[in-house]
This record gives sequence, structure tokens and C-alpha cells, in this order.
Amino acid sequence: MKINKTIFVGILFIIIAGALFVTNVLNPIVHPITHLFLMGSSKGKDIIFFGLMGVFLISSQLFKDFNVDSGKFLKISIILGSITLIAGILLEVLFRWQMGISLNTIFMTAQNTISSTSILHTHLLKSIFGELLSKIMGGLIESSINTGAGLYAYVPQVAKIVIILLPILLITLLLAVRKRRFVQTFLLAFFASCLLIGALDGGLFSTPAITGICGIFLIQRNGKCIERIIDIIIGAKKGICDECRIIPHYKSLTDFIAKLIRRYAPYIAAALIIFLRFTIAFFGANTEHYEVDVINPSDNIELNGIPIENISVSDNKTVYIIDSSYNEMELLNDIKIPLTNRCDYFSETWNSFSYLDQNSPVTAFLYDLKSKF
Repeated sequence: MKINKTIFVGILFIIIAGALFVTNVLNPIVHPITHLFLMGSSKGKDIIFFGLMGVFLISSQLFKDFNVDSGKFLKISIILGSITLIAGILLEVLFRWQMGISLNTIFMTAQNTISSTSILHTHLLKSIFGELLSKIMGGLIESSINTGAGLYAYVPQVAKIVIILLPILLITLLLAVRKRRFVQTFLLAFFASCLLIGALDGGLFSTPAITGICGIFLIQRNGKCIERIIDIIIGAKKGICDECRIIPHYKSLTDFIAKLIRRYAPYIAAALIIFLRFTIAFFGANTEHYEVDVINPSDNIELNGIPIENISVSDNKTVYIIDSSYNEMELLNDIKIPLTNRCDYFSETWNSFSYLDQNSPVTAFLYDLKSKF
């Protein structure tokens, strides 16, 4: 096998993944970059990302005589990836119906390892993968890497069928990345890695999932244009072809609209998903107060320093009503420590408004808009 630049870059990514697994030396260099598209990033996601990038790049150069229609498998990957992401959200809805908790809450396990999940950032499929990984690798996984295995006991049984879509998606993406020039191969490897990570950790509304699914859609629709633009930048070719023009040539109004939709469909898809995410985040927010439901609490729970407005106890549940001025993430971090191993699990309503400047005109507009619905 001849080691060309694609294989060389792939080997480099595999080496980085291995280095991240055995040491923390590269973390300060890698995290500031990967957190931009991996939604905050973590050591576990970084390892998987660089590992997947290496596998995609190297596999694209293997068995070149193997005849495969990469364009066909790219379309299959888009369909399969979309089904997987939508199924992940439907699993969250089913999970909450089975558990008897509201849709607009963050669910947290509290026994041994803390794991969370919500419709905005689901970890249900991750918990299945994490449970399997924990059994295979055991003590080799650092304590700083959250596998999400704490959720495994609560995951709906159908999720164990849905997760089968991920290895199938991996195979179709491996076939889709073949027989392409370096730029398309590299970009498709990047977007494919993001899609697999997002489907596993975060779901449809997560940054890597949006980047991944819209990215491979972009390559499917405009991959040749991207190649052409790169060629012009490096001086290999001159002149933009009609297919790459911002406003394409057209024969009629119908032809013009069809070409615009085809050209900009990936961007429209990304905008719609992002719009839906923020719509759910803000219209599903509880702005009056936080409600924290603690299931099967022990007798020695002390939530010191937290502005609790009311406490109610019924059967096996204690409900805390907390001042809405508290930042959502700070509240989650402040209550999970005293609740760890002192209850079965707990849920917290979310308040996306707590991340905004409360004196901003934009915040006032969103409050007003929410009040009308």
C-alpha cells in the first residue's frame, strides 16, 4: 500500500487519538479547537473524533479496485443519519413518558456516576455505548471520561434496537468517502465524524450533529463547487463555473427557484434545525422558578446556599421550588454534588433565559414573545 498524503494525515490523526487516550499533554492544544464543533468537547469525544477521522481517511485509500458508487452511499448516509437523529429525540419523548417526567426537564442519575439527558442534549444512546465500553475496557477508561453508563438502567428497550443504526451508518459513510479528491475526502471525513459523535452524544439539536448532517448534505449537493473554489484559491484553475455561482444562470423562474433550493438546501436545513432548537429551548423554559424533583431522597440532604422558595414532600418524592434568577448550569452543578448517592435520580426544569443578559432588549423581546404563547 502506497502511503499518500491522505493516508499520512489519517495516521497522524490516529496518533493524536492514541496520545489523547494515554496522556493529557495535548488537551490544552486540542480542546480550544474541538470545543467549537463538538459542543464543549471532552476528552472522550476528542479521542473518538480523531480516531474516526483517521479511520475515514485511511479507509478511503484502501482497496481502490473495489467498485462502489460513493455518491449513492452518501445519499443513503444522509437518510440514515437523519432517521437516527430523529429517532434519538423520539426516544427522549418515550423515555420521559415511561419515567413520568416533563419534556422540558434535565434528567440526572444520582447513583455512583452522574449522567444527564434532555431533549436538547440527549445521552440515551451514549449510555448504551458507554455501558458496552465499560464492560470491554473496564479500568482503562479514566474517571474524567463520562461514559453515560449511569443512564443505562433507565433507557427504553427500543433504544437498544435504534443504536444498531449507528454501525450501519458508519459503514455507509465509509463507503461514501471513497473515490474522492483530497478536499472532499477530508471534509466528508470531518462531517461524518461529527455526525456519528452527535448522534451518539447530544442528538439532533447538538452542535456536532447539526454540523455533521448538514455538512454531508453540503458535500452531496455542492462538493464539486467546493473543490473548484479550492482549485481557484491555490491557482490550479481559473474562473467560476455556472454550478458554483452564487446566483446561477437560469432559463425560467421555476428553473431559478429549483437551482437556488438545490444550491442552498444544506444551509436551509441547518437554519431550520437551529431555529427549532432555540424555539424549544426558550418556549419550553420555565421562567417563573426552577422545579427540582428528587426521587427516593435520603434524610440527610442539605442544599446549602441555594435560594429555595418552597419544599413539598409526597410519597417517594421531594420537590424543591428555587428562585429563577439562578443560572441554570450553576444550579445543576450546585445540586448534583449534595444529591449524589442520596437519591435514585432527580430532574430539573430548564431556563434558557438564565444565560441571557436580563437587561438586553433581545431578552425582553423573547420574554414578551413567550408570554403571548
